[in-house]
Amino acid sequence: MSSSDLDPAAGAGNGMERVVRKKDFRHMELVDGRMVNVLQGLELHTGVFSPAEQQRIVDCVHDLQDKGRRGLLRERSYSEPRKWMRGKGRATIQFGCCYNYATDRRGNPPGIIRDEEVDPLPPLLKSMVRRLVAWRVLPAACVPDSCIVNIYDVGDCIPPHIDHRDFLRPFCTVSFLAECSILFGRGLKVLGPGEFAGAASISLPVGSVLVLNGNGADVAKHCVPAVPAKRISITFRKMDRAKLPFNFRPDPDLLLHNLAPAAPAPVRPAVIATTNSNGSQQQRQGHAGAAAVETEQMSAAGGGASFVLSSDDFPALGAKATRGSRGRR
Repeated sequence: MSSSDLDPAAGAGNGMERVVRKKDFRHMELVDGRMVNVLQGLELHTGVFSPAEQQRIVDCVHDLQDKGRRGLLRERSYSEPRKWMRGKGRATIQFGCCYNYATDRRGNPPGIIRDEEVDPLPPLLKSMVRRLVAWRVLPAACVPDSCIVNIYDVGDCIPPHIDHRDFLRPFCTVSFLAECSILFGRGLKVLGPGEFAGAASISLPVGSVLVLNGNGADVAKHCVPAVPAKRISITFRKMDRAKLPFNFRPDPDLLLHNLAPAAPAPVRPAVIATTNSNGSQQQRQGHAGAAAVETEQMSAAGGGASFVLSSDDFPALGAKATRGSRGRR
C-alpha cells in the first residue's frame, strides 16, 4: 500500500467496527399543506477515518492549497477570494468538474460547466472514496467522480442552498480540524454576515461523514454558519451522466469492478413522506431543488444598514486565485 492510500478493506480488525451510524434524524415542517420530515434521508457516520488518517488528509489538503496558490493546479481548480468581510473568504479546490454556485462573469449558469477542465481527484482522495464505498457509507451504484474541498478560516461560512441536480443523490461531506454545526430547514433565515437561523441543527464531529439524500438533500436547504475555528470539509458527489464535462474520462481507480459492493442505487427524485390529518401515510415525488441561492435582505445586527445575501456569497468557483500565477492548462 502506498503512502497515498487508505486501507479500503471492511471487516473486523480493519476499523469498520468503530463506525457509528445515525439515521433517525427527524424534523417536521409544513410542505404543500402536509407535515413532512425534512431530514429524511440524512445519515451521520462517525469513526470512518482514524485520527492518523485524518491528519494525513489534512496535510494533503494543505499541500494542494499551496500548489493552488503557486499556480500549479489548473486555473479553475483553485479559488481563494479576497476576504473583505466576515463570512467571505472560504478557499475552494475542485476536482473532477468545474461547478458554479451562481452565474459567473462569463455568463455560465449555476451547475457543472461542461467546457471547463479542472484537475482529477488526487490519489488520497480517491482512496477516501474507496473507503466510503467499502464501508457502506455510500452505495456502490453512486461512486463519486468529483469533489470540492472547502478550506474555512475563522468566520467563513456557506449560505443556505440546495445542491444542484447536476449531481446525483446521495452525496456526502467529510469534516476535519474542528467540529461545527450545519443547519437544515425549508426557511433558513439570514441574520447577518455569516449568521443564519434554522429550526434543525446537526453537529458535525471531526472526522464525521454526513450523507445527504431524500428530503434532507432535496426539500430542506442547508447552510454552515460562520465557523469558530479553522475547518476543512470535503464533499464527494457523482455527476449526472448527461452533465459530464465534455472531456471527462472515468477514472479506472473508481470503476465499479475495482470497488467493494455496497448498498442500493441512488435516488434521483426525492420521495416525500407526508402524514395526513387522519394519521395515514402518503408518498409523492418531490421537486428537485435548484442550486441558485436566494437573495435575501436582512437588517445587519447592531446597525441599520441592510445585509444582502446574493450570488456574491457563492462566488463563481474557479475564479483566479489571489496569489500565484496562472494555472497550467
